[in-house]
Amino acid sequence: MGAALPRPAVKDIHRVESAIAGYGDEFVALRRDIHRHPELSFREHRTSALVVERLAQWGYEVTAGIAGTGVVGTLRRGPGRSLGIRADMDALPIQEKTGLAYASTNAGVMHACGHDGHTAILLAAARFLAESGEFAGTLHLIFQPAEELGAGAKRMIDEGLFERFPCDAVFGLHNWPCVGEGYVGCVSGPAMAAIDQAIIIVRGKGGHGAQPQETVDPVVASAHLITALQTVVARNVDPLDMGVVTVGSIHGGEASNVIPGSVELKLTARSFKPEVRALLQRRIPALAKAQAESFGAQAEVDYRPGFPPVINHEAETAFAREVALDTFGPGLVDAAFRPRTASEDFAFMLQARPGSYVFFGNGDSASLHSPLYDFNDAILAPAAIYWVRLAERFLSGEAAAEQR
Repeated sequence: MGAALPRPAVKDIHRVESAIAGYGDEFVALRRDIHRHPELSFREHRTSALVVERLAQWGYEVTAGIAGTGVVGTLRRGPGRSLGIRADMDALPIQEKTGLAYASTNAGVMHACGHDGHTAILLAAARFLAESGEFAGTLHLIFQPAEELGAGAKRMIDEGLFERFPCDAVFGLHNWPCVGEGYVGCVSGPAMAAIDQAIIIVRGKGGHGAQPQETVDPVVASAHLITALQTVVARNVDPLDMGVVTVGSIHGGEASNVIPGSVELKLTARSFKPEVRALLQRRIPALAKAQAESFGAQAEVDYRPGFPPVINHEAETAFAREVALDTFGPGLVDAAFRPRTASEDFAFMLQARPGSYVFFGNGDSASLHSPLYDFNDAILAPAAIYWVRLAERFLSGEAAAEQR
C-alpha cells in the first residue's frame, strides 16, 4: 500500500443499529423457524423458497435453482463496484438433543452448525440494504446449499456463479463457539484447513479366536496401523507447519471369538499448506500398505481429496478487520484470533475471487456439530449490522481507497 488517501465518510452506525433493532425480533423468529425445519444438503427446498420470497418482497432480482437449491439476490444501485456476500443454508444428519421449544421437527436432521443463523443474518442485512442502504454499485447476496458436503460452493461456481454475478470481492462469515459473544476474528492467509478423507480396508485371513496362529489377524494389523499413522505428522511434517490425521471410524468383526477377514478404517486429514497436503496424500497410503504387509495382511486405500484450505486475501482481510474495528471498537475485535483446523468450502470461492472469511464469537455454547449446539440469537443483529457496514463501505469505494 502507498500513502493513505482521504477516506470517504463513514456511514452513521446508529441509523443501521436502530433500524435492525426495530425488526430484530422478526429475524430471530425466522432463524428459529429455519431451525425447526432443517434440511440436508441439496434438499434445502423450504429454506430456499423462504429466501426467495423475502428477497423478492424487498425488491431484489432473484435467481433461484443454482446448484439445485442455491439462490442469488441482486440489488443494483447504478454504476460502481460489485460485491458478493455468502451464507450457507444446509443442516446436518444429527438427532437434536437440546430440548428447545424450537428444536428440529425433522427426525435425525439438525442445524448443528449455525447455518440457520447465517441465513437469518444475511436476510436481516438484505432487508436494511434494500430499504435504507446507501451505496453505488451492485450487491449479490449468495445463499449456498450443501456446505456440509463440501460440494455446494464448487457446484455454484461450476454453474457460472461469478460469470453470471460478477464480484470484485466476496465475503462470508461463520459463528464460532467458545469465542466471546460478538467478538470478531479476522485471519489473513490460511484461516481454515484443507480436508481429505481416506477409507482403508485391511484384509487378512479370518478364523477362530482361539486359534490365531491359523489366521492373518486384520484387527491387530489395524491397531498397529492406527498408531503408525500418527507418525506421519509427528515425523514427516515440519513442526512449524500444521497437519492432522484422525481415524474416526473402525469396523471389523461381529463376535468376540471370531477373527474377521477384514477391517475398515475411515480417517480425515487436515492441512494448511499444499505441500503438506500432498505429503499426507503420499504417506498415508504408503504407510498403510507397508504396515499391513508387515503382518502378512494387505491394505486397500481409497484416498478422497476434499476441498482446499480457506486462504483469506490480505487486502480484503485488512478491510474486513477495519470495518469490524469501526463498527464494534477494538474491544470486540480479537487481534489474536488463530486459524481453525476445521474446513469450509468457501475456500473454492476464495480461489475464484478475492475476499475473506470472518469469524463471529457464539459465546459459551456447545461445539459445532454437537447435538446440543444452538446458534446464539444475541449475535444475529450485530452480525447483520456488520454486513451492512461492510457492503456500504465496499460499494462506496472505500475498500479500493484503503488498498491503494
